[in-house]
Amino acid sequence: MYYLSTLKWNQGVNNFMWYVLGNIPSGTYDSTRLANLSPGYVAVDSGFGYTYLNPQTGHEFSAVAGLTFNGENSALQYRNGIDFHLDWAMSKFVSKSIHVGLAGYVYQQITGDSGVGAKLGDFRGHAVGIGPQIGFFFPAAEGYTGYLNLRGYWDVVTENRPTNSTVLVTLGFTPSAPEHPSTPRGPAHVKAR
Repeated sequence: MYYLSTLKWNQGVNNFMWYVLGNIPSGTYDSTRLANLSPGYVAVDSGFGYTYLNPQTGHEFSAVAGLTFNGENSALQYRNGIDFHLDWAMSKFVSKSIHVGLAGYVYQQITGDSGVGAKLGDFRGHAVGIGPQIGFFFPAAEGYTGYLNLRGYWDVVTENRPTNSTVLVTLGFTPSAPEHPSTPRGPAHVKAR
């Protein structure tokens, strides 16, 4: 079972967000199965996000930084270290509803893995990725706006992690904002590691 809490506020072109995301193991976990309904341990992730969105120039920049704290998986006697992650995106609106740009992330494990099951030592991971993105806003059901984002990441630096190429598709629906000249359009839409 996962929980999420956010607090968002706005000051002109500056948008801020604080979040807490976590899980409570509620399904079965068996270390001999390939797939499990539960990760087998408690984890809490918290961080802060910022979006600069200027409707007059069409420039947007978003960043979300956070820390993830992991409990021990008692079946494996293994605890992942605390990790820092920074996800960012910058784009230019080429029309009122389409933006294009770059996105990327930095992942750094700041404490080592531990427990009897940590047979490879602290195994601290590190990765940096970057790639293109494109986003579309569109009218959806009455009173709602849809948003579709496509982005790709290529790892340019990795340590103690596999080197990846990833394509992500995000689709979301939100209540439409009332039309007002000073109301920015667009979410703080980063967190895609």
